[in-house]
Amino acid sequence: MDAKKYIREWAGRYRADFVDNIMPFWMEHGLDRVNGGVYTCLDRDGSLMDSTKSVWFQGRFGYIAAAAYNRIEKRQEWLDASRSCIDFIEAHCIDPSDGHMYFEVMADGTPLRKRRYVFSESFAALAMAEYSIATGDKAWANRALEIYRHIRYMLDTPGFLTPKYEPVMQGRGHSITMILINTGSRIREALGEDAPAELTDSITEAISQIERYFMHPEFKALLETVGPDGEFIDTLAGRVINPGHCIETSWFIMEEARRRSDKKMLDLALTILDWSWEWGWDKMYGGIINFRDCRDLPAQDYSQDMKFWWPQTETIIASLYAYLLTGNNDYLYMHKQISDWTYAHFPDKEYPEWYGYLHRDGTVAQPAKGNIFKGPFHIPRMMIHSFCLCNDILEMLDDSEK
Repeated sequence: MDAKKYIREWAGRYRADFVDNIMPFWMEHGLDRVNGGVYTCLDRDGSLMDSTKSVWFQGRFGYIAAAAYNRIEKRQEWLDASRSCIDFIEAHCIDPSDGHMYFEVMADGTPLRKRRYVFSESFAALAMAEYSIATGDKAWANRALEIYRHIRYMLDTPGFLTPKYEPVMQGRGHSITMILINTGSRIREALGEDAPAELTDSITEAISQIERYFMHPEFKALLETVGPDGEFIDTLAGRVINPGHCIETSWFIMEEARRRSDKKMLDLALTILDWSWEWGWDKMYGGIINFRDCRDLPAQDYSQDMKFWWPQTETIIASLYAYLLTGNNDYLYMHKQISDWTYAHFPDKEYPEWYGYLHRDGTVAQPAKGNIFKGPFHIPRMMIHSFCLCNDILEMLDDSEK
């Protein structure tokens, strides 16, 4: 394989797909120009199926639109879209009684639902940090830091968030641990020299917890749920491996390892990627499968053998990061495998955007382009990050030839 030619072609494709396909779809059909923010419950052709707004997607699209402005092209309409989502969050999505954000609201911001999670806050902070980078307005970076500190308060205050299980079954969850890495990293970038040490300390601690508690070498797996001290919980729920989630964690750690030039941290990230690829890659049909059981027993979740959009996009990012940081051609081949399968099955050939839900064999399970959980985040984030990573790889390859 001619690595330079291969990477150059993908760089062009990522940018073109983002600018000409994904972003126009959401700007035209998703952006709410009356109430502010973004709709995500869109049918295959972009028509609105439900005006309920996912709060975490207000933050997610706020982040994507600002990141596109920062890394793809400085289009004012993208920056304005980011600000619309951020303003909608601030005006409508925070419960004034406790500062905990809602999970769903109506089109005009009327509250509908709260959940015991803090992902709405995480993505709101991510959006504000990225918008701060785009505008140079540090007030938004400071607001992101304020939200991040409230996240930590909610997580650290017993009883604030309802536990998933009753006290008889105490445990730790992988998802919130990993999201703190990415959110903290962007806030730190936005604050620059003014970033407090607590952000790097929080990132370091989250990575340490992933290694200490969630990685189980006896299964060569990173588990989603463990006991308070990382104990293996031998139940259907305790044996769950979410390969896409683990692979997403791997590139979060790679990004931090690159920043610190930390080989040990990089090795940790690569181990997670290698283990999770082995569990996740479907050797019969291709693509990353949703869930596995670490004892290789039947997984409990009803969607266990489906192929969702986001594990594929996270694997594309992770494989490029791994190749950039190691030069190991195995990761370039991994990128080819996942990219060929993803681009053969997920893009809609008749309408813009991608399908989100496929059966195991790659056939379409349902054709809608969005709902409360799928919207303008994983796919456009993959294209933005992959475009930038491809350019970094080309620079690395040029340097290696000198």
